[in-house]
Parts: sequence; C-alpha cells; structure tokens
Amino acid sequence: MDRFDINGGRRLAGRLTVKGSKNAALPMLAAALLTDQPVTLTDVPELADIANMRRLLTELGCEAQAVPAADPESPGGAVRLHARDQSRCHARYDIVRTMRASVCVLGPMLALRGQARVSLPGGCAIGERPVDIHLRGLAALGADIVLDQGDIVARVPRAHQKRGRLRGARVFLGGPFGSTVLGTANVMSAATLAEGTTVIESAACEPEIVDLANLLNAMGARVSGQGSPRIVVQGVAELGGADHRVIPDRIEAGTYMCAAAITGGDVTLDNCPVDALMALADRLQEMGLTLRFDPGQDAMRTSCRVTAPAPGSLRPVEVATQPHPGFPTDLQAQLLAVLCLADGNSVITERIFTERFLHVAELSRMGARLYRQGPTVIVSGVRELVGAPVMASDLRASACLVLAGLAARGTTTVNRVYHLDRGYERMEQRLISLGADVTRLSAKDPEPAPQNAGQ
Repeated sequence: MDRFDINGGRRLAGRLTVKGSKNAALPMLAAALLTDQPVTLTDVPELADIANMRRLLTELGCEAQAVPAADPESPGGAVRLHARDQSRCHARYDIVRTMRASVCVLGPMLALRGQARVSLPGGCAIGERPVDIHLRGLAALGADIVLDQGDIVARVPRAHQKRGRLRGARVFLGGPFGSTVLGTANVMSAATLAEGTTVIESAACEPEIVDLANLLNAMGARVSGQGSPRIVVQGVAELGGADHRVIPDRIEAGTYMCAAAITGGDVTLDNCPVDALMALADRLQEMGLTLRFDPGQDAMRTSCRVTAPAPGSLRPVEVATQPHPGFPTDLQAQLLAVLCLADGNSVITERIFTERFLHVAELSRMGARLYRQGPTVIVSGVRELVGAPVMASDLRASACLVLAGLAARGTTTVNRVYHLDRGYERMEQRLISLGADVTRLSAKDPEPAPQNAGQ
C-alpha cells in the first residue's frame, strides 16, 4: 500500500483550481440508469470511487466512457454514459463493497427496470450508517423489498405495475442524526418515473442534492424544492439524455482552506463553492483567517483567497457538525488538525457520525493534546506538532493526518493513503504545487529512519 512521506514546516502559497464534486458526481452517474439516452457529465474528478462507479455501471449495462470536456477550461474530465442493456440488475458485492455510494443505483434501476438487486454497501469505517431509511422511502413508493444473502432485493409489485412504474407518495426521510443525503438521492431519483406526485419530507438540503435535481430536470424530470427540507417530484413517463457540469467539491475546497490555515499560508482557490462553505468560512474567520472572494462571480464557482495569520496566532473555536447548511461532518477531522495549533482550548462535537474520531489517537502520536468524551473532543492547542508514522483509517481522517504532517516538525509518514485516492485527485501533486514537501512511496520503498526527538 502507498504512503506519503511529508517533511513539514513549509508555508503553503499559490493557486489551485477546485475539482468537481465526488459526492455530487456519484449519484449523477447512477442517474444515467434512468434513461436509455446518453448522459454526459463534465468536471468529473479522476478518483478511485468514480472509477469503481463506472465499473459498476458497465456491469449494469451502462456504457461509461471518458470523453474530452467540451469546455477547455474545465478543471476535470467528462464521462459519457449510455444505458443500452436494461436486463442487468445485480450490483455485486465485489464492487459495491468498495464504496457506500454504490447504493445510489438502487432507486434508478427500480424505477426504470422494475427490479434491482444491490449488495449491502461498504465504505469508510466511521460508524454505523444503515440503509434502512433508503429502503423505507422506496417501500413508500410501492416497492417490495427483502434481504437475501447480503443483497437488497427490490421489485415493483405486479399488482401495482404500469409499465413497471412505482407510485408517488408522501415520504419521510428523517433519521436519528438528521436527513440522509444518499437516501434522498435514491428516493428522489426513483420518484422521477413514479406515477403521480411524491413529496419528500426531511429531505437532505446539501448542494449535491440540488445538483442532482438540476441534472434530473435537465433530463426531463419535474423536481422542485431542492435545497429545502421538502422536495416535490411530479412523476413523468420517461427521461431523456442531458449534458451537465458537476459542481465544485466543497470538501476538497475546505480541505485546502484548512491546509492554508495550518501552515500559516496564503492560498487562492479558483472554481471555489464559497456559497456551500459558509459554516467553515465562519469558523476560519473566527480563528483569525481572512477570506476574500469576488462578489461579482457565481458564488458556487468563485475565486477565494485564504490568508492565515502567523503560526501560533490562531484563536480557538467551538464547532458542532450538523446537516447542511451546518458545519459538514466531512470537514470535522481537517479542522480538528488545525485546532491542534490554536492558542487555547477548542471543542468539537460530532453529531452526524459519533464514532468519527479514529484520527484522534494518531494525532496524539504527533504531540496533539486531545481529550475525547463521547461525541466531543476537547482540543488543547500546542506550540508544535512532531512528525511520526501514522495510519490512515478513512478518507477524511487521511486528509487530517496529511494536514498535520504539513505543519509538523520533522517527517510524518502517512500509511494507507489509498483512502485519499477515493476523494482527492492527486493530492500530493497539488500540495507540492503550493510548496509542500510530499513524496508518494509504494510499500516496497524503505521506511524513513526514526527521528531523534531531541534534535
């Protein structure tokens, strides 16, 4: 398995273009199963999760071919999707286990093909994330759902079939930790081809759901209310093809904002979705950072300059993760790394995935002073972090450890960085372009010599 060797202490400065959103692209790729016409998505990032979704779609009879982007200034590539074989309905465990977003094929297949068999999904080890809300929502649309040998088997009952269609209904998608993003994507996609009207209450408000709804509407769907807790879908008989540009990745943008913060840097992000990052921007400004963006540009695709104060000058803050527009759980680990160097005590409470603190033990190995009690971590700022070998446990924890390594004295070795490849396109190269000293090494390369802590 690959690893990163990071020689810390370098101030990041320069310019980056934010890539297309992984979390938006994955359910949009799955939405191509709702039609037999071509769908082209641009600004699709080159990530392991995207490659796995394309492989899954190919197995489901949908061609997924990389094509040149029509816009030469596009920060990402394009994928042309064309579902030609409607008979394949089994999403096998071998692919589904690699990423949780594979479950997004369930709603589209059920809606158009009348049946779907999808293995229970895998993903990061960040705590329990059941799919029961997805299934409850699809069952409300009339689907018969059973579990068989680790697979979700869903069918449109013959008694309710009209060209294999589901039925519109009122669906409540609230759960113990708020709304479900992937569950909203599944039910909203399925409802586009259902008979009648579907009202989704406690729908996810995330910008990735808004982007998916915009794609569905471009395909001929009638979706309204996206971005609010109530989404209304008027079912249509069929959907067609469309061309759509994926929104920028707010989590990637937020990660590089945190990279500037932890190194005392000055980084400008182009194609930056500032409008989707207000919660992070609020906390960073409270910590002493300056964020400047062009008010004349589209707030979802603007340029944002992030300037951090001198090391040791960051102020402590309190943070609690919440569903959008609250502070995103996917940026909790990165901000926690930054707060390790704040001047005082900070408090982070995780209200979405309460076990999402596997990075705490690894940061402690680097000299961080962290005290966890249930879903809350008290961060007592230190003057410096010290490089050490650390182990990545999930995607965002990996990014957290890389950020810590950028600021640490000496060399940090981050093992198992394959997690990063799921959500960050060539992260080491992009950090190097900002002045970081990062080397990607394979398992066969020798480990660095132990550091002398007294140096």
